[in-house]
Amino acid sequence: MSEDLIKAESRTEFGKGAARRIRRADKIPAVIYGHGSDPIHVTLPGHDTMMALKHGGSNAVLNIEVEGKVQLALTKQVQADPIKGFIEHVDFVSVKKGEKVTVDVRIHVVGEAKSDALVVTEANTITLEAEATHIPESIEVSIEDAEVGTQITAGELDLPSGSTLLTDAETLIVNITHAPTAAEVEAELEEAEAEAGIEHEEATAEAPAEAAEGAPAEESSDSE
Repeated sequence: MSEDLIKAESRTEFGKGAARRIRRADKIPAVIYGHGSDPIHVTLPGHDTMMALKHGGSNAVLNIEVEGKVQLALTKQVQADPIKGFIEHVDFVSVKKGEKVTVDVRIHVVGEAKSDALVVTEANTITLEAEATHIPESIEVSIEDAEVGTQITAGELDLPSGSTLLTDAETLIVNITHAPTAAEVEAELEEAEAEAGIEHEEATAEAPAEAAEGAPAEESSDSE
């Protein structure tokens, strides 16, 4: 949770034109939903909000002050420009201290498996129920020296105190399999090409028949 106070301004203008004007002023349009209240449309300071979201991660909980009233807001969706990367809009959900919320938390794999192993991350996130002010930024999974055949399920993850797993405990998170050799990769490629009907022409070293037929015959040098 961000301890910084983000001072917001009430927003009364809507639409693409208004949003562009807000962003040109280095600010971010946002909306806060929740607890049966009408949505609160606000404008946030660009730099301060960006830093708070970067520090808090995808489930950042911010202290937002709107017209003198401070409330906790859980980040639900951040819309960013796909090319330039600046934040275009943020959706928040109003929460309270001690309140339980449902969030998706990313998986962070650390360590190195055995040299002959291939690490496959089967699930990038899990769903947890956690206190709004104690949402983990990520769940760490260690694969240090893991051998081929090792499988780590959601139920085996080490969750922080106060968090409850909502994802099925049998869900496969990390799978350690045999790393294919170069020969195996080539064989699989050839098999896939054969199934797709792809054929490769082989180069030949045969001389053109026309050249042989067009060559002048040698005259006999026998003398009488």
